[in-house]
Amino acid sequence: MNTLIKNKLSLLPSSPGCYLMKNKEGKVIYVGKAKKLKNRVHSYFVGAHNYKTTKLVSEIEDFDYIVTDSEKEALLLEINLIKDYAPQYNIMFMDNTYYPYIQMTNEKHPRLRIVRNAKEKKAKHFGPFPDATAARETFKLLNRLYPLRKCNHIPKKPCLYYSLGQCLAPCIQDVDENIYVDIKKSITKLLNGDIKEKVNELTDKMSKASEELNFEQAKEYRDLISHIRYVTAKQHVQFNDQIDRDILGYYIDHGYLSIQLFFMRHGKLLSRDLNLIPIEDNVQDSLQQFMVTFYQNNTLPKEILVPQDMDVDLLVEILDCKILKPQKGNKASLVQMAIENAKESLEKKFQLMEKNEAATIGAIQQLGEILHIQPPHIIELFDNSNIQGAYAVAGMVCFKDGVPSKKDYRKFKIKTVEGPDDYGSMREVIYRRYYRVLMEKLTPPDMIIVDGGLGQIHAAQEVIDSLGMNIPVCGLAKDDKHSTAMLLDTEGKPVSIHPKSELFFLLTRMQDEVHRYAISFHKNVRSKSLFSSTLDQIEGIGPKRKKQLLQHFKSVKRMKEASLEELMEVVPEKVAKDLYESLHTNEHSS
Repeated sequence: MNTLIKNKLSLLPSSPGCYLMKNKEGKVIYVGKAKKLKNRVHSYFVGAHNYKTTKLVSEIEDFDYIVTDSEKEALLLEINLIKDYAPQYNIMFMDNTYYPYIQMTNEKHPRLRIVRNAKEKKAKHFGPFPDATAARETFKLLNRLYPLRKCNHIPKKPCLYYSLGQCLAPCIQDVDENIYVDIKKSITKLLNGDIKEKVNELTDKMSKASEELNFEQAKEYRDLISHIRYVTAKQHVQFNDQIDRDILGYYIDHGYLSIQLFFMRHGKLLSRDLNLIPIEDNVQDSLQQFMVTFYQNNTLPKEILVPQDMDVDLLVEILDCKILKPQKGNKASLVQMAIENAKESLEKKFQLMEKNEAATIGAIQQLGEILHIQPPHIIELFDNSNIQGAYAVAGMVCFKDGVPSKKDYRKFKIKTVEGPDDYGSMREVIYRRYYRVLMEKLTPPDMIIVDGGLGQIHAAQEVIDSLGMNIPVCGLAKDDKHSTAMLLDTEGKPVSIHPKSELFFLLTRMQDEVHRYAISFHKNVRSKSLFSSTLDQIEGIGPKRKKQLLQHFKSVKRMKEASLEELMEVVPEKVAKDLYESLHTNEHSS
């Protein structure tokens, strides 16, 4: 931290506002908002951060700030500043924020246009179309079906479209405005999925053309019918209230936020949009910024449905729209469907990455290059898990060429360490694993990754060196949101990796997998221990009944949630009553 920044930090107010981070050239490289500027800006220069923030902070040479009257004003200002400066580190909402609409202009002789916003209130808009290709195809179809003018400026003589029957030629004749009213109604019906009338009309024309042996014309009508059915094919989700509403669902995993939006127009679910975003600071802040940015550029529906756990207080102040958090019924089902789609999309992203052998091999090669070692084709990762030293266990997972090799996973119960000692636990596990590798002449890994920082790296490397083995040891640290934060090299120094790279995805997948494996083993050990200790206190429960209860309820938690009648299904009434009473008076079992 340079002297200029240090002095400026001491003068920051505790007011809401926006801050602008600058590099040595004075260019704005990041814009953010804060409820309290003093706390937020200061946090960048202390503690550990994720990849992106670590890289950002390394480039900051100066910063400015703007004080606002409220957090609401700060959010709106932040979005406008991002649009003005387009900072390189504000990677979240630079793409996919403007979705095309088909517009029928409010002119004497209207025409169809593709536009990127629907703010012209007098015009009629259809959309949005998250798929720009679908917008263009629909636009072409409508221009073929309806004889609206195609020219930007009305010429003095008719064009080819008039000859093709695709223009009413207002350039040479008066057109009754009621014709345009009927065309607008017909287009609206078609885009809302009511295609029966238009298909029947074209079918009659196709039959007539065939009867007249005009097979080329008949084929054109047939193609139009097929095109209409293709363009208007929608998901079979429909409400009878004819209301325009958007449905938002989100899912967080692997250090990423997946946001799924469904667009329901006139009661019909027409389209959807997916956004995968590296988690920035606060998830709720990210959701708020996404929604405000999105609806600055797209038409607000009558209502927006969001999940129960989403914070909407600030959004209600900013967006002129009803925001609902449905608890049951069809609307709640729609939100759940959006959440499931968000989860599915994020999981598919990682599954596809795992299946993409070229990408994973490339990531492995990149990992070797940045660490100045040979590509580590076999990587073994370790993570400890305990509660204040109790039920201490560790898990080891193995990845071969970027793919989990589950047959090589290993579990360890900590035997020699007492109390909460992560370094001691790491030494024990590393020694047990690689002493066995040496004794049984197993294939050693090309690289070891420990879940933790410099202390864990040193503890593991110390054991590896004592065994006379030459295996590089690195670390994976997490931020305070338990997301992958940074790769630490063999000396414990952070290694810069782009958060959207395949290598970042791979490391996140590895860290999540070893953490899941260790936690799962820890919960299993703890549950069995608590289960046994609880049941040992009850008269009439011996090894056989203990086994029956364990098989039936799986955990103390589920057994405690059971009714007396459910307990009596497994053990006799007197034993069940004693057990029920013990479970609800023994704090240790909760």
